[in-house]
Amino acid sequence: MATVARLVLGGVLIAAGALKIGNPADSVVAVKAYQLLPESVAVTVGYALPILEIVVGVLLVVGLLTRVAAAIAGLLMFAFVFGIGWAWAHGLRIDCGCFGGGGQLGAGQEPAYALDILRDFGLVLLGAWTVRYPPGRFALDGALGLGGDSGTEGEDDS
Repeated sequence: MATVARLVLGGVLIAAGALKIGNPADSVVAVKAYQLLPESVAVTVGYALPILEIVVGVLLVVGLLTRVAAAIAGLLMFAFVFGIGWAWAHGLRIDCGCFGGGGQLGAGQEPAYALDILRDFGLVLLGAWTVRYPPGRFALDGALGLGGDSGTEGEDDS
């Protein structure tokens, strides 16, 4: 289970970052749409977020600095849950921008806040699991003797 949690969380982050990194202006628009951060901070976050997602995702997939990467990933996902909840509570009609795009929804489009929150909260739980248990099979942490316990506690072979 630890390996699956690590790979799913890492894969989602890599996909999300890769879909945004080619058009950073869209990422900035998506962050600004939440109306949660000051303009200058929103711009910085919009440009930095895809890079951070890819770096953390790669660390998780290869299993390097796994617990630190999982903690960062879990906090990112929790921030996304908070942001989407904020948008919903404030009546904003935006695309979350989670996998590119983002910004105000067009006429006739409805936000999918509940689904976005459930997905991201599930990823928070995967992050917590990955922090709690050793990184599992095929992790560089184990091969390099990093991260303390390199066993397969929390793993199942099914």
